[in-house]
Parts: sequence; structure tokens; C-alpha cells
Amino acid sequence: MSIEIRNVTKVYGDQKAIKNISFSVNKGEIVGFLGPNGAGKTTTMKILTSYIPATSGEARVCNLDVSEDAAQVREKIGYLPEHNPLYKDMFVREYLMFIAGLHKIGDRKNRVEELIHLTGLSRESHKKIGALSKGYRQRVGLAQALIHDPEVLILDEPTTGLDPNQLLEIRSLIRNLGQEKTVLFSSHIMQEVQALCDRVIIINKGQIVANDSIDVLTQFQQQEKVIYLELDKAIEERKLLNINGVKRIKSSQGSRYTLICEKDVKVRESLFKFAVEEGLILLGMRMDDYTMEEVFTKLTAN
Repeated sequence: MSIEIRNVTKVYGDQKAIKNISFSVNKGEIVGFLGPNGAGKTTTMKILTSYIPATSGEARVCNLDVSEDAAQVREKIGYLPEHNPLYKDMFVREYLMFIAGLHKIGDRKNRVEELIHLTGLSRESHKKIGALSKGYRQRVGLAQALIHDPEVLILDEPTTGLDPNQLLEIRSLIRNLGQEKTVLFSSHIMQEVQALCDRVIIINKGQIVANDSIDVLTQFQQQEKVIYLELDKAIEERKLLNINGVKRIKSSQGSRYTLICEKDVKVRESLFKFAVEEGLILLGMRMDDYTMEEVFTKLTAN
């Protein structure tokens, strides 16, 4: 187990930031750690990286206790915090050479060049960090998190400030890294989560409210199916309502209908049969999947 949290609680004064949470992440998994602002995501990540201690419970990284073996844990982890702390007066190469020195990397020059290429910093590597755009600063932060080739990556909002092209590049990088490393990352971009994650953990008000694959979460939370139907001509809506599994018609425009259907009934087969019996041509039919945005909202709404 690369990451393991057991019954961890963190208290700040009278406030419980996280409340008796437990979860684990296996080697080679890419897991999204989601939650609204103030839910406890960053606190949990800081505990895992030995930045702050838990009030109670146990947290382990690569079978090392984050409190008792803090120095060794930091060697195993690459961490990109939400607010990326960089030395803005240093040049990109200079900064990465400095970080490589802190990690006592042997061939620092080659490792720095490798990371500059890997994170797409080549064109900007001659600049001072303070002169970079926010997106490129994120790349520098990601490069420093990777420079010592850690077994575990903990990334807090790693794609903040990236443009669409940069976003695709960093997603591809994280996906490739996930083939050999354990990746736990937080994001508010649900499309990114769906594109990258093997599994999702959702925390709300300091408690874990979901921990499963995206497919399972979207199917479990979905109570109804939405089907978009297009026929060659308009028909009486009551005929559609007589089809088994069709609960109501959400909207209609000419021969196009949005149907709200029962989750566990095979409505599409019935619609095909209905079209044949009525002598209609079925021009289009699409079922709308429940999205991670809807799952997230449902599980974290007050």
C-alpha cells in the first residue's frame, strides 16, 4: 500500500478539519481527492507529506509512519502544494539545480535537463521564475516535485492556471507517471478527474462521503436516465408516456423529445419497438450519462 490513512482526525482549536477519515491508495493508482473549499483536502495532504501532524490516527506512506519517519517519507514523496512556493528571483535552471542539490542527486545537470524537457519548460528555462506566466510556474513546481524521482506524487490543484493546450500536456504527463508511480491529486475540474482517475475519493466537511471508481459512483448516484429522442415526425406525447420506463417528458420541440426514464428499465429497446410499430423513422437517440459534476454536487451540497 503506497498511501494508508487510518482513523485520522485533525483539530484546530475548536474546529475539526478532518474527522476520523480512512482510505488507502495502491501503487500505480491515479486517485482524485475531491471536495469543496474547506472540506479538508489540503489538511489531509499536509499530514501525508509530514508538514503538519495529525491530532489522532495513523498515516503511512510506503509503509513509513509520517510522524515517526518524516525525513524518509519526504524522500518518497513529490509534493506540489496548492500555493506553489517558488523563489521568483531565481532562474528556472538555477532553481531546479538548487532543489536537486537539496535532494543530493548525483548527476544534477542531466536530471534538471531531463525534467525541463519532461515538463515542457525548454522555451522558458532561460527566464527568471518571476517572469513566467502562472501556467509555467505550475510546470516549475511540478518539475521540483518530480526531480528526485519519488514513488508517490501528491498534487494539490496541479493544473491551476494552465491554458487548454498546457492542460492536455500536463494531463498526459500525469497519466504516464501514473503507470509507475502512485498519484493522489486534488482538482475542481471534473472533466480532468474523469479523464485521469482510476478512482475518486470525495471529502465533505472533514468526512469521506465517497470512495469508488467513477463508473460506480455515476451509476449509483443516478436515479433516473435522460434520453434524447428524435423522430421523423412529431407524435402525441401521451404515446411516449405509455412506453414502459418513460416517467415524463422534460421537453419537446417538433419531433425532438427529452425523456426522463426509470434507471433500471431498458427503455431504448422499447423505443425501437415503438418506432417500428408506429411506422416511424428513428433519426437519433442518445442517453445522457450522469456526470461527476452532478455526483460531486449531490454528495457535497448542504
